[in-house]
Amino acid sequence: LLSRCLLKMVKGNIVVPEEILSFCCNGLQVPPVPSLLLRVQEPGEREEVPGAMASPLPTRNPTEVQMSQLVLPCHTNHRGELSTGQLLKWIDTAACLSAERHAGCPCVTASMDDIYFEHTISVGQVVNIKAKVNRAFNSSMEVGIQVSYEDLCSGKHCSICKAYATFVAQGPSGSKVKLKPLTPQTEEEKTEHSIAAERRRMRLVHKDTLKDLLIRSPRETELETRDGSVAVPAEKTRVESVELVLPPHANHQGNTFGGQIMAWMENVATIAASRLCHAHPTLRAIEMFHFRGPSQVGDRLVLKAIVNNAFKNSMEVGVCAEAYGQEMSISRRHINSAFMTFEVLDQEGRPRTLPMVAPEPGDGERRYREASARKKIRLDRKYIVSCKQTEVPLSVPWDQSNKVYLSYNNVSALKTLVAKANWALAREKEKVRMYTLEEDKFLSFRIEMSVRIAASQAFSLLSDLRRRHEWDSHYASAELVQQVDDDDMIYHVVSQTLSHENKPQDFVILASRRKPCSKGDPYVVAFRSVTLPTHPASAGFTRGETLCSGFCIWTESDETSKVAYYNQATPGYLNYVTTNVAGLSSNFCATFEACEKFLLKNKEDLIVRLQDL
Repeated sequence: LLSRCLLKMVKGNIVVPEEILSFCCNGLQVPPVPSLLLRVQEPGEREEVPGAMASPLPTRNPTEVQMSQLVLPCHTNHRGELSTGQLLKWIDTAACLSAERHAGCPCVTASMDDIYFEHTISVGQVVNIKAKVNRAFNSSMEVGIQVSYEDLCSGKHCSICKAYATFVAQGPSGSKVKLKPLTPQTEEEKTEHSIAAERRRMRLVHKDTLKDLLIRSPRETELETRDGSVAVPAEKTRVESVELVLPPHANHQGNTFGGQIMAWMENVATIAASRLCHAHPTLRAIEMFHFRGPSQVGDRLVLKAIVNNAFKNSMEVGVCAEAYGQEMSISRRHINSAFMTFEVLDQEGRPRTLPMVAPEPGDGERRYREASARKKIRLDRKYIVSCKQTEVPLSVPWDQSNKVYLSYNNVSALKTLVAKANWALAREKEKVRMYTLEEDKFLSFRIEMSVRIAASQAFSLLSDLRRRHEWDSHYASAELVQQVDDDDMIYHVVSQTLSHENKPQDFVILASRRKPCSKGDPYVVAFRSVTLPTHPASAGFTRGETLCSGFCIWTESDETSKVAYYNQATPGYLNYVTTNVAGLSSNFCATFEACEKFLLKNKEDLIVRLQDL
């Protein structure tokens, strides 16, 4: 009803009130609500055709692989729950088959992103795994994996985890193979394809994020004090185990199966955790697996684990795998390393308080400090990036430890909005077109036009908020308060629009810019609110916030680009729109015509400056 009413009023070509135009142009004044979710498949969506011999649906992704496994006693631990190691083997198998379906040649696991296990799976239940390639880069590809369980007696379905794995295609001699691009079809696939580039970027900077946090943390190792608890020497939790790689442990290429290595690593990590708590721990999270090299049949794999740090209700176990070829071999190859988080649950399923750990001098103290840093990064990542973003406040405090994940959230939220399929044309006037989208209690706007300017030039001009006032009359000023890096900047923005308190509005905005990852990708400039201690809300302004807004710029030709501005309103703003919908036509066209004039006027100056550089 709201969409029909809005479209009818918009097509009436009625003049826009100042407040609505301000929203359309700078997208800043919205009440605090949760950040945009990464879309996951709805429960009602069809996944497969019933029947063992049924043909797949015509729209099914050609790389999609589905696996269903009945959990038998041989797959479970002492509690009758599916062993996490066994689950990792199934996940890796399904993901590898999906990758090879796209590549058309053998593929090896390069890495597995963080995995958070939401539930355990009991004997007699069915594990359903769905894997499909999200995006192919040059020689690597990202595979998305969804895991759920099914209770055959009750018919209940429940999500277990969602994972992302990176696979590399290999030729006959082990050389890398250039992959063909993947064309997404559905809205979900387009979203995952677009955001895969952001996840890849986040993987590449993960080590730098940890280093930055360690540099800023105290050098001294301070043991946590816990009432009535005696610190357990970390050395007592150390585990070392050797495995001989046999043909059943190898994949169809003769290399040790990545899922098997992960299962062995989980086994020794569980033993190390048990030695600290003298109980049977539950694995809750795995931080990124990174395979550094292959091993083959006949290799000996040495697996080492130790508790790095124990917090109040959880502990981190570090585990690594090394390989050597012969019994008397001295040199060992580092194959893999990972960090696993365990809890110990009481009879009611609540986490128990754990003993403290006393680290060994030297490397033990380094691992102790790194575990604390990883916990902070892990919580930030889960808090900001996870699919449960409804719990995230609109304006998240920014600091060095979460800058990568806030940037990811900023860009991925905009890319998710761009990939939506049900945009409705509300108004077209000359070059400017306006679309609306009402979905999940959000009303979104898209305003686009074609401009005779190269996409890279438009990107450079529109990504600098300090120049926004030159074409947008609703901007009074924008001050650059922090240059985070080449792609992320934080601005303090003052708007011309007065709030209901009759004060000018101000905002602290994170601007994240991205160049295309591959041909066909747009240039992206995303905006979201953040909180900075150096710029608290002041009495002279009404602090505003933005949910999701920004520009996408596509190359149409060498001299022409399509510029689109997106903005998402919250439920609180919907009420305002329905009671004040008096246009959304003439004034927004005038604003974007001013934007076009700004781009055309400044493109020549920009070319000259770039040539001077």
